[in-house]
Amino acid sequence: MMPGRLLPVAAIVLASMVVRACAATVQITMENLEIAPAEVSVKVGDTIEWVNKDVFAHTATARNGDFDVNLPPKKSATFVVKKTGTVDYYCRFHPNMKATLKIAP
Repeated sequence: MMPGRLLPVAAIVLASMVVRACAATVQITMENLEIAPAEVSVKVGDTIEWVNKDVFAHTATARNGDFDVNLPPKKSATFVVKKTGTVDYYCRFHPNMKATLKIAP
């Protein structure tokens, strides 16, 4: 190979090695009978981590049936986002605890 052609070949090899950015982990807290933040924007592939800081159990229950996550007192749980859309969710034990996920591709 000619020395002048090595640089373009190296650039092509490096470009083919570029990896898609890692998905994010978004933390949502349940504390004092509130979900914070109450509205979160995420992307498909991101992980939601709900952290229950209360002394009693909560759930993160999607109104459309996409997920139903149990959160024992002082524990956390995760869910990987699989499809786009807006998902309203709540706690089955405390229905006044409500929040929304806005999911982009």
